[in-house]
Amino acid sequence: MGITTKDLAQICGVSRTTVHRALHEGAGRINPDTREMILRVAKENDYRPDLLARGLVKGQTFNIGVVVLDVKSRYFAELLSIIGAEAGKQGYFVNITLHDNDKETEKSQLTRLADYHVDGIIVSSVNEGEAYKNFLHSLDIPLVSVDNMIAEGIPFVGIDQRQAMADVTAKMIEKAYEKLIFVCPPMEDAGKRNIYVHRERLRGFQETTEKQEGIEISYLSDWNYLGHVESALEGPRKTAFICSADEFALEIMRRLKKSGKRAGEDYGIIGFDNIDILDYVTPRLTTISNSVTKVAETAVALLFELIIRKQEGSCQEESAPCKILPYRMVEGETI
Repeated sequence: MGITTKDLAQICGVSRTTVHRALHEGAGRINPDTREMILRVAKENDYRPDLLARGLVKGQTFNIGVVVLDVKSRYFAELLSIIGAEAGKQGYFVNITLHDNDKETEKSQLTRLADYHVDGIIVSSVNEGEAYKNFLHSLDIPLVSVDNMIAEGIPFVGIDQRQAMADVTAKMIEKAYEKLIFVCPPMEDAGKRNIYVHRERLRGFQETTEKQEGIEISYLSDWNYLGHVESALEGPRKTAFICSADEFALEIMRRLKKSGKRAGEDYGIIGFDNIDILDYVTPRLTTISNSVTKVAETAVALLFELIIRKQEGSCQEESAPCKILPYRMVEGETI
């Protein structure tokens, strides 16, 4: 059993109030020499604060919850790593749960996190809509959504997905591609789960191509997309794949490599997300960086802002910040 503040008080010959003042800056006036002596004794005896007791006093658990799809995706792996580091700077632990694209699983995870009285939650949601917003408000816990917007009134951090994809598409048109194939398998799940990110990317593509003449447009919008990539390249037109995620682009490149086709030479291809593994792939995929580091840092900062607001008794629904962060195109060798 570790040393307690009572033990420290006895060893140092002071009151527990004095020990508390030494350990918690700003807790009250204390002689500098006394503070230094108490801190030295605490270090020598490996004193660790009782976070549970401290939390009970302050009404905090020093835990936040994070609910995302999975950790197989490089994007979510990066996101979780940064969230963990940022929360750690504030003395917080992170409770990670995975919904695996199951709407009920996500809902039960959020309920369980609420039952454990986490101080706040960051979620990349598979749910959306007004009814779900009401459910989240009923939890009475500060919450920030990332990537997939849930509904107006839920704090959100992300990038302008639609404009980013519009920029990608315009770039392909500028490169004089005559046939553009939009690859977005999650569209098969439309109506079944929240695909806000991919829906916005689709809109950006459509808005940019709808007034273009002389360009053939087609879609690979189901999970059997790889079965159609070879036939999509048939014909004399200069063809490019515009993918709603890097992982789809990488799968296409691997599939076509087996047919002797090389990205950037026999066809064009561009991804979306700028996952870290791209640094090890040849040719280097052109893509959009969705600022995962900044999204994670901003989400954590916003969540702690909401946590403080709740501790101070401010109304959680008085404002729901929506932070749209900048993105950038990462030039590669595939267009």
